[in-house]
Amino acid sequence: MTHFGIICPAESGHLNTFIPLARELLIRGHEVTVITSLDAQKKTIAAGLEFQPIGEDIFPPGSLKERFTELGKLSGLAALKYTIELFKDIATSVLRDAPEVIKENGIEALLVDQTSSEGGTVAEFVGIPFITICSAVVLNRDPDIPPFSTTWKYNPTWSGRLRNNLGYQILTRIVKPRYDVLKSYRQKWNLPLDSSVNNLYSTLAQVSHQPAELEYPRKILPKCFHFTGPYHYSAKREPVAFPWEKLTGQPLIYASMGTLQNRLIDVFEKIASACEELDAQLVMTLGGSATPESLPKLPGNPLVVSYAPQLEILQKATLVITHGGMNTVLESLTNGVPMVAIPVANDQPGIAARIAWTGAGEVVPLKKLSVEKLQKAVKQVLIEDSYKKNALRLQEGIKQAGGVKKAVDIIEQAVSTGEPVLAGM
Repeated sequence: MTHFGIICPAESGHLNTFIPLARELLIRGHEVTVITSLDAQKKTIAAGLEFQPIGEDIFPPGSLKERFTELGKLSGLAALKYTIELFKDIATSVLRDAPEVIKENGIEALLVDQTSSEGGTVAEFVGIPFITICSAVVLNRDPDIPPFSTTWKYNPTWSGRLRNNLGYQILTRIVKPRYDVLKSYRQKWNLPLDSSVNNLYSTLAQVSHQPAELEYPRKILPKCFHFTGPYHYSAKREPVAFPWEKLTGQPLIYASMGTLQNRLIDVFEKIASACEELDAQLVMTLGGSATPESLPKLPGNPLVVSYAPQLEILQKATLVITHGGMNTVLESLTNGVPMVAIPVANDQPGIAARIAWTGAGEVVPLKKLSVEKLQKAVKQVLIEDSYKKNALRLQEGIKQAGGVKKAVDIIEQAVSTGEPVLAGM
């Protein structure tokens, strides 16, 4: 049996991807240790996993949550730049502290979040295998694929590739501070330097929790890349109180702007106004950004809660209004629920663009958000059958993708053989 280490950001969206994988590894007799900042300790231990903190001076208890709170007040380019600074500090803590933790605990292989690609450099340095886990949208760069931070439509023509190339040039400049940290450690450890971000990912296996149907057609993904579908339903979550008796039986519109970029209170007000005249009940979760009592009286008297039992609510939902976070999107599609996305920052625009591309929903960019535009999109998705049919098509793709068991099969094969696990084999 193998002692696996997990390197990922100490944030629920990432942890919710890794904990089901870790639980499945435990069931199969492996040992799993999560290596990240202290803010993840409680959730990790509650899941029955071992925990080793890193970067305690960079991220004292509660500090990461404070920084994510600040991030939640931002949008667009400002939010992306703030995120890069945050991930630069995360990379520093991983590169500085993780090698010693790995050696002291006898960790034999790593599962590395694609957004924490420095974990692969650590694995190279200590001489152990690693697998890349894509917990966000697929980040591998491809000339035909728009940068993850844009809502640009898929356009595999020369003009689309030119546009994408310019976008990647801008993105490279934005992320440079973080990759400078990575570059300095690779030089210090005498590891080869490579200008391609794609070469920071595993050559044994790269595993995405997207279904293939939610990704644009890609021509240059490595042969060891696998779409396995989401893992969320294989892990229990802490129970959340909810006033079920207040549901009216009308078609249910569920609105969630996530737990990070959700401090934009005016967005909640516009959502309420857009749904006010509809023959539907709006259930809105604030994701911890505020309390229902702190909000002004919202139009239409929606049911507003600080947190919601999302997995259970989605089983009753007719439509979801979302920020485009991958977890909510995958959970909506697992239930065959179409969406209207209001992307705020980071990979949300790219995920929202994929929702529109698949026909499973509509997108209203934050900069263009108005009550009128949002109401039009919501009505369109509610009335036209094609959105529901496409959401059900993606639901079927998720059912066929294999989920957590397939992902762990790939992980085990890669580590036991030391050879790339090729897709379709």
